[in-house]
Formats: sequence, C-alpha cells, structure tokens
Amino acid sequence: METLITQDELLALGIDSPELQKQFLRVSNGLISNGVYPKDKVMTLFAQLLENPKKFAYSKNKLTNLGLAVKKMADAGLSITLTDYAREILAVEAARTPVYELPARPGQTTREFILREEPLPYQVYGPDFIEEGAIKQMQTAMQLPIAEAGALMPDAHQGYGLPIGGVLATTANTVIPYAVGVDIACRMCLSVFDLPASMIQNETRLLKSLLNEHTHFGMGSESRKKFDDTLFEKPEWSATKPIRELRDKAYRQLGTSGTGNHFVEWGELEVLSNELLPAGKYLALLSHSGSRGFGGNIANHYSKLAMQKTKLPKEAQHLAWLDLDSQEGQEYWIAMNLAGDYASANHHEIHNKMARALNQSPLVMVENHHNFAWKETLADGREVIVHRKGATPAGEKDLGIIPGSMTQPGYVVRGKGLDASLQSASHGAGRLMSRTKAIQTIQKSDVKKALEEAGVTLIGADLDEAPMAYKNLEHVMAAQTDLVSVLAKFSPKIVRMADGREKAED
Repeated sequence: METLITQDELLALGIDSPELQKQFLRVSNGLISNGVYPKDKVMTLFAQLLENPKKFAYSKNKLTNLGLAVKKMADAGLSITLTDYAREILAVEAARTPVYELPARPGQTTREFILREEPLPYQVYGPDFIEEGAIKQMQTAMQLPIAEAGALMPDAHQGYGLPIGGVLATTANTVIPYAVGVDIACRMCLSVFDLPASMIQNETRLLKSLLNEHTHFGMGSESRKKFDDTLFEKPEWSATKPIRELRDKAYRQLGTSGTGNHFVEWGELEVLSNELLPAGKYLALLSHSGSRGFGGNIANHYSKLAMQKTKLPKEAQHLAWLDLDSQEGQEYWIAMNLAGDYASANHHEIHNKMARALNQSPLVMVENHHNFAWKETLADGREVIVHRKGATPAGEKDLGIIPGSMTQPGYVVRGKGLDASLQSASHGAGRLMSRTKAIQTIQKSDVKKALEEAGVTLIGADLDEAPMAYKNLEHVMAAQTDLVSVLAKFSPKIVRMADGREKAED
C-alpha cells in the first residue's frame, strides 16, 4: 500500500498547529488508504487548500472541513504562510496541467422568440409504438425558428424538451442543452473476449465477483483505484469555472456508473456476420452509463443559462438554445465534448479492469454514445448541429449497440447512413411505462419469473427497471431495418445495476 503522509510532511507545507495536523492526517490517511487519491495528489490538494482555503471551504468536497478550519484560523488572524516547498508543489502542478485558453466571445444577448406556426416535416419510425406526448414534443421542437430537420426513432418516449429518441438538426451556430440531455454523452460499450460463452454457466461465481469488485453504482459513488487517469491531463479541465470546480468530483467518480437504467453485465454475444468477428458465441461485457455528476452539473448549469438568454413560449422553454458564437455557447460546447471524453473513460476504466482480471485483451471493443450534439452536414449541404437525445449515430459503416432490457437480447449494428433519419437509429427498446407506473403496477414475483425464464442473474435494480417496463426490442428493430443492419446479438446473463433504494438519475 502507498505510504501515508507524515507529520513532518505537513510541517514542510507550513502546517505547524498540532490540532490542525491531526485533522489533516486523519483526512489524508483516509483518502490514501481508501485509494481515493494517491499521496502526491493529496499533497497537491493540501498545498492548494493552504493557498486558497476559502475556495475549499465554500465547495462541497473531501476537504471542505479542512478548508473551513484553515479559513477560520485565517479569519482570526492566524493565516498559514506557504513554505517554499508548498509553492514548489503548486508550480509543478501548474506546469503539469496546461491552461486552456478559451477565446473571449461576447456574451449572449437575452431575446424573445416565437415559434413557427407549423412544424417542419420530419420522419417518424415506428409511429405505432410512440406515445402521443413524445410526438407532441417533437412537433414543438420542429416549430423552433432554428430547426432545420428532424426525425423520431421507434424507441421514443416523452422527456424534457426534446423527447427521448428525438433527433434535431438546428442552425450551425446553435446548441440546445436540453436537446443533448442531462446525462451528457451517455453511452454503450461492449468488449468481446476470446473466451467461450459457456463461462457464464461454468464460472458464474467468478464473473459475479468481478462485477462486485470492479463496478460502483449510485448517486455519489466513487472508485478507489484508477486504471488510467491520463484524461485529467487534458488542458480543457482548466477551461471554465464550472469545469474547474467539478474536476475533483469527476476524478473521484472515474470508473463508476449511475442509477436508473445504467448497468454493467456479462452476456453471450452471438456473432451473425463476419464483418465483426468470425461467427460463433463469445463471452462479452456490456456497459451503459454516462458522464456522472460532472455531466449532470454541466447540463443543469447551461440549461438554466440558455433559458435565461433565450425566451420561448412555455411549451418550448426547455428547448432554449445557446449561440455558439457567444461566450456561453463556447463554454457549453467545450464542457459537452469534455463530458464525452469523460464518459468514454468511465467505461474504459471498467472494461480494462475486467480484462486485466481475466488476463485477457478484448478481441474487439465497440462503443457509441447518445445525448450529444455533433457538427454535421445535411444531404443538401447545409451545415447544422445535430442533437441526438437517446438516439444512436448510424452513419454509413458506423458501429453501434442497441440494448434491449435485462431479459431481452440487444444487437450490435452497423449504420446505413439514411439521410431521412439524419443518419440515426434507436438507442434501445425505449420505455413502455414511466418509472412511477412501473413501481405501482409491476409485481416482484413477475420480475423473478421473467429473470428465471431468461436465465438471468440480477444484482441490484428495482421495479422501475423491470423488463416489462420496456418496449419489445424486436418491434423496434423491425421499424428501423432501413437504418441499421444487424451484425451480432447480445443476450444478458449476469446483470448489475444500482440498488433499488437509489434515486434514478435519468
């Protein structure tokens, strides 16, 4: 285990109060022993705290109480003077993390807008499976003055602003935070191993133990040991105040999953097309989660800002946008893309730890994300921003994963690049009923029976994620044969989700 911080090392930073040393030692030893931070990171944080105790005292983090204690001393005229050693640590950290220079842009002007009288035409896939509320939300989106094109996927259901399963192209200089979604860059990731699918039956205990050891679920969940934290060397982490304030939280949550429909599961992958791998059945790991508290906080911050700057009628207020040529728009765009990198890194942490535990390297890894906005060009040459809120990119040759439920097989697909769908497809089966209705109407005995019939072992979850709360994926797939071709089928067998007591995030 990594060595702990000593009293002499605290003294070298300038902390000479015996009582304060006790507090710092207690916190530092907990952080290091539990694998939250390595020793050098803790020393850096302590130096930063001594330099600016107010920042740590007024933000919710692992060092808040220490920040309050140091600030209290400073307010009493007992400020701690940074030593040369502490300043050297700060200089090394400053040199290690390059500063991201976000070009200065004018602030966005507050303006009121009216909607088009009639929505622009858009394609609906699988209309028989889509609730009226989602259709109404999509029509409202297509009445926006910045709307250019749209499509609705067959797994669509009602959400906030843009429906889940909605795809919306807007003018090239506008982005709608709520059309991206709260869980920015929520994604799927699949690792396929050169191991027989029969391991699921023959090594059930091992695979369950790996899920319990290397996955962490729930609001505020953190991971102790990191496989690869080089993402945090990106200069974008210094780009804006919201990003800087969330950096430490993001670090602690690296390699974790949220609540709701987020999962990590072992299953059987049946390869149907040699485009992916030689035909056969393989052991595979599939995960679904996003950018955690980092993405959620970014989404909430800039969604509120967009609604302050872009005034729309009540039915469209959650579709407020930010101008990409404004300071606010550029800040959101940087943060959204960083959230995408971070969401991917979360999955890679889990998959790399699992692969290492199996002493394997994946034969192939497939991942795709939704809840994002891309700069794209329509078939007629118009440059646009395409928002896919709960929709999978399905450009020609794009690989993706469309999951079912915990008892329904999902599919590895390749996009066909259909322009009418804005080169998109569904991101799953889609909800058949709300979480509240599922909890009120579904019986635990029915879930147990469904799991037994499908041969699925479940760790965690609650009735809101019961398989009967979701649409039939086969119907959804039948409605989008023009959008994707199927390469493989994934059948979940050992599923881990957040405990039922956890509040859903999405």
